[in-house]
Amino acid sequence: MHAITITEPGGPENLRWTEVPDPEPGSGEVLVEVAASAVNRADLLQRRGLYPPPKGASEIIGLECSGVIAELGEGVEGWSVGDEVCALLAGGGYAEKVVVPAGQLLPVPGEVKLIAAAGLPEVACTVWSNVVMHAGLAEGEVLLVHGGAGGIGTHAIQVGKALGATVAVTAGSADRLDRCRQLGADLTINYRDQDFVEVLRAETGGADVILDNMGASYLGRNVDVLKPDGRLMVIGMQGGVKGELNLGALLGKRASVTGLGLRGRPVENKARIVSAVREHLWPLVERGEVAPVVDQVLPMAEAGTAHAALDEGGVFGKILLAARS
Repeated sequence: MHAITITEPGGPENLRWTEVPDPEPGSGEVLVEVAASAVNRADLLQRRGLYPPPKGASEIIGLECSGVIAELGEGVEGWSVGDEVCALLAGGGYAEKVVVPAGQLLPVPGEVKLIAAAGLPEVACTVWSNVVMHAGLAEGEVLLVHGGAGGIGTHAIQVGKALGATVAVTAGSADRLDRCRQLGADLTINYRDQDFVEVLRAETGGADVILDNMGASYLGRNVDVLKPDGRLMVIGMQGGVKGELNLGALLGKRASVTGLGLRGRPVENKARIVSAVREHLWPLVERGEVAPVVDQVLPMAEAGTAHAALDEGGVFGKILLAARS
């Protein structure tokens, strides 16, 4: 098969579409003929040599895909050859074929097209596990989403609204904020010239749940803007890895700060998340209340171009990589 390989850690120009050995499914796994994968920020870090795959996972980049089941490994039940699926991966998505633990498969939901479904598994599992399963976002609460224009942000806006929350987002331009409002965001904040703490306190009194992709640089202000019993979910470190935490403020609010990664979790843990997504979130997708947000679709062989676009900024939603036309 063909797959994207990294000639050496570095820039997007180091990604190559080359021949590699076909993977073979083991017990409890399926082989998927990939229709498309999606570009995530973790992919950019892996390309630079800063985010290696978990032990035993494919060295090929790609944390999600869509496609058709080509082969079932021993002991797999509930799936058939020919089923259209999308899947959460620990790696291997930038390829024509990938092996997936059966517990990390999802059916392509509702009217979603096969290619577009590639942009759902990673954001769906990240948002649902953080915002719902751990933070317990409830109807009537305030959800603050940093990076509202990104893949996770655009998904989180829709999930928050579908669950009856008031959704506030930060983004860096008027156009991107306007598009966030079109997705359902109630309050939009331009982080370049507005203080999200001041705006949110004035408009909503603060946030009950924060989904944060910035990490260290926003840590103090995130705690400041939490309401009593608020929950800060840190899923990224674009603003650094080390910050100062005011424990007095945290204790006074009975608040919590949690960092929840997805890629390195055990297979059985991911399977529980995928199962919850299928049971609770997939009906929202099937009804059209939540949909994949696709910025553009490029041939998988042009993964370097996609990485460069995400590096440069300006992408709204997800860039998809089609393995076949």
